[in-house]
Amino acid sequence: MPSIFTKIIKGEIPCYKVAENDDFFAFLDINPNAKGHTLCIPKKEVDKLMDLDEATYMGLMAFSRKVGKAIEQALDCKRVGMTVIGLEVPHVHVHLIPLNNMQDATFQKKVSLTKEEFENIANAIRSKIE
Repeated sequence: MPSIFTKIIKGEIPCYKVAENDDFFAFLDINPNAKGHTLCIPKKEVDKLMDLDEATYMGLMAFSRKVGKAIEQALDCKRVGMTVIGLEVPHVHVHLIPLNNMQDATFQKKVSLTKEEFENIANAIRSKIE
């Protein structure tokens, strides 16, 4: 059965897309720790980070870096934190979280955004992708 992320990639479930190429996809987390919290995923459905082949692993890191740099340019934050936990969805995903304090990285603090705010943030980040 396809993961929720595979369904997002296929357009079966809507998302606020930030970036996409042949192998990877980035979209805003709909339950974000901070404004601009973005998930980067390989299009190939693999459950665990360490199970990715080396080329896909390195490609995901390069793609995440590119998206992270765009987040830093688009949003007011001190830095962008990166974490890979992967317990909640069985599809490798990198969390890119704009950080201004340690609480932004705890996964305990969540922010609520309107559809318009999500769209504006996605557009702002997308505009900075090189």
